[in-house]
Amino acid sequence: MTNAALGAAGLAGFLVLCEAVPRLGIVSEDYFPPLSRIADALVTELADQAFWTALGDTLTGWALGLAIAVTAGILAGVVIAVVPFLREATASTIEFLRPIPSVALIPLAVLLYGTELRSVLMLVVYASFWQILIQVLYGVQDVDPVAEETARSYGLGTWARVRHVLWPTALPYVMTGVRLAAAVALILAVTAELVIGAPGLGARIMIAQTSQAVPEMYALVVVTGLLGLLINVGARTVERRALAWHQSVRGEVAV
Repeated sequence: MTNAALGAAGLAGFLVLCEAVPRLGIVSEDYFPPLSRIADALVTELADQAFWTALGDTLTGWALGLAIAVTAGILAGVVIAVVPFLREATASTIEFLRPIPSVALIPLAVLLYGTELRSVLMLVVYASFWQILIQVLYGVQDVDPVAEETARSYGLGTWARVRHVLWPTALPYVMTGVRLAAAVALILAVTAELVIGAPGLGARIMIAQTSQAVPEMYALVVVTGLLGLLINVGARTVERRALAWHQSVRGEVAV
């Protein structure tokens, strides 16, 4: 209750500051309108069918890209973990590709797919894939060698060991990767729409900015922020449910 009250007080103070700064002339209203004008613009956006279409386009690119990245990241991580020589063979390649910023691939995405959804998916998948893969590899490294040897002594095959030993150990890492990838996927989806012009909230932000519709632009930025907040809360909820058996969720202390 105390944390909730402090959080609410901090948010209220921030909102008052957003209203007061332009009203007091500290910042020009031409560049940062008062919160009340942004709220009016947001209400107008919510009543526009084109806004909901753009929101659907953004969520489509986010969801599809995240699903592809999660599936590919988990499969690649498990295969690399199961086949010993693949860890050494892929280590340098992973370390080379992982730091490349996804935005650096925007020219390639435009050349390949133009402003289609596939351009957004390419950037979202590339950025999110590494979040999942690296966490899976970290999770595999955390597998207890004693548990691994015990499973072997009981005659468990490769995939049985993956299911009963590797996966339960790696799952907390995987869920962390999914939560990080969900946020990254939204950032890249909006960025791709903003830069490339693919349909979505990013494209509407760009149009509002170029047409000098400043309150509408900020209203759309607020929507993307709220969307990110909802995605983060949803990802944490899924993580808690998936790890209900884990000591980090149950509050147990390992002995």
